[in-house]
Amino acid sequence: MIQIRPLFARATLAAALVVGTVSAAEAETIFHRGNGSEPETLDPGLSTGVPEHHIQMDVFEGLVAPGPDSEPIPGVAESWEIGDDGLTYVFHLRENAKWSDGSPVTAEDFVYAWRRLVNPETAADYAYFLWPVRNGKAISEGNAEPEELGVEARDEKTFVVTLEAPAPYFIDMLTHHSTYPVPKAVVEEFGNEWTRPGNIVSNGAFRITEWVPQSHIKAVRNEHFHAADEVKLDAVVYYPTEDREAELRRFRAGELDYTYDVPAQQIPWIQQNMPDQFRNTPYLGTYFYAFNVTAEPFKDNPALRKALALAIDRDILTEKVTQGGEIPAYGWVPPGMEGYQQQQLEWASWTQEQRNEEAKKLFAEAGYGPDNPLTVEILYNTDDNHRKIAIAVAGMWKQVLGDVNATLRNEEWKVYLETRDQLQFQVVRAGWIGDYRDPYTFLSYLRSDIGEQNPSGYKNADYDRLNDESTVETDAEKRMAIMAEAERILLADLPIMPIYFYSQQHMVADHVKGWEPNIMDYHPSRFITVER
Repeated sequence: MIQIRPLFARATLAAALVVGTVSAAEAETIFHRGNGSEPETLDPGLSTGVPEHHIQMDVFEGLVAPGPDSEPIPGVAESWEIGDDGLTYVFHLRENAKWSDGSPVTAEDFVYAWRRLVNPETAADYAYFLWPVRNGKAISEGNAEPEELGVEARDEKTFVVTLEAPAPYFIDMLTHHSTYPVPKAVVEEFGNEWTRPGNIVSNGAFRITEWVPQSHIKAVRNEHFHAADEVKLDAVVYYPTEDREAELRRFRAGELDYTYDVPAQQIPWIQQNMPDQFRNTPYLGTYFYAFNVTAEPFKDNPALRKALALAIDRDILTEKVTQGGEIPAYGWVPPGMEGYQQQQLEWASWTQEQRNEEAKKLFAEAGYGPDNPLTVEILYNTDDNHRKIAIAVAGMWKQVLGDVNATLRNEEWKVYLETRDQLQFQVVRAGWIGDYRDPYTFLSYLRSDIGEQNPSGYKNADYDRLNDESTVETDAEKRMAIMAEAERILLADLPIMPIYFYSQQHMVADHVKGWEPNIMDYHPSRFITVER
């Protein structure tokens, strides 16, 4: 059984300040959300993580917005038409779409934001997200000017997009934060500080008023939002909490209405003692380890990569360590993609004993053994669940292969992202959550030409070619077959070790209404209310 005990002083003080404000003003309805790590940035064009996206989904709005069940609904665009050729999209913006300062949101705001995203000078990790748009890839690679992007403000309220090829997933993509508009004048005036309280101008259901690093971010209802009268909350407070045990204690103490995650070791206790507040749902994501294939010992050494991947007992990890209903992963693309035949590693059907024997054989073939032990470091972002998995993986390598000396290194989220992006690691813990419901959101992540988003430095010309072919193939069945072939190449090269397909765990208080489970784990606060 877990016990409620005092939190560290800074968190307690911060919580008391924010929660105290709530107690003193009972007329206000405030939603207290656990939100994982401290955001790296809230700039929609520059952020890459899930904690950032949850806040941006409340504070900004794109052409299309996620509904309470994550399905796309009209956002800034109240309607749109798609040309018969599937290449031209005409979006009609709401007349009452406004920024939080009361000024109108216009088609030019989207033109500016999208050109900024693909402009190489922005150095956006998500620049590739707009490669389906005409000239998007050429611009981000420096072979065309941002003004040549296939976007146009036909008039103040009409935004026209021209694609390179039909993309059946395009509308789904537009719920993603990288496609949100940003206010040109504010960005140019304040530069990297434009998202700070006092500077930020946004267009979502809420607007940021406070940001105390490592304590909380507060956003209040935006009176200029086009559906402000439908928003039930007066404010949302987001708490970065990397310590999952501390987050659970805060939930049980009534300081949080919703947790970002749940400590894995407490799940059996929670299921028995707090089942009505526990939410455990499938999640469109893959948890994996990536090898740095640009440097020794993993460069040009597929036997070593395969040996380490084989030696991991995924059943033990999911049943004994994570304990949240995760599915052991022997492929890259998660199940549940309509029309897609999921691919698996060739040894997926083997027993773990068979895998271990093959791992020992390949480890020796790779040149390692008593006379040449492998020394390897696992990098992970600070999080107790990640730490437990890293300890278990290191133990499995030692137990199966013997001559492996694995050390662990944890880094705070922002530092970890920089280290990972610069490939300053040997093995790194990572996870990829689908940005939309299509296999391409997973396969494109490992292209050699998307820059720092590629977590391992992986390069394979055939893999890239198949990805390109999948973006222009109009026959749905053929397109899925092309992507399946790309996944087979990836699994043969094994620059990554799939470990499990996610499920997502949260604690949701009984007084929280409007929370709907969905595979994207999107829960916009505009659809939530708190009935204390």
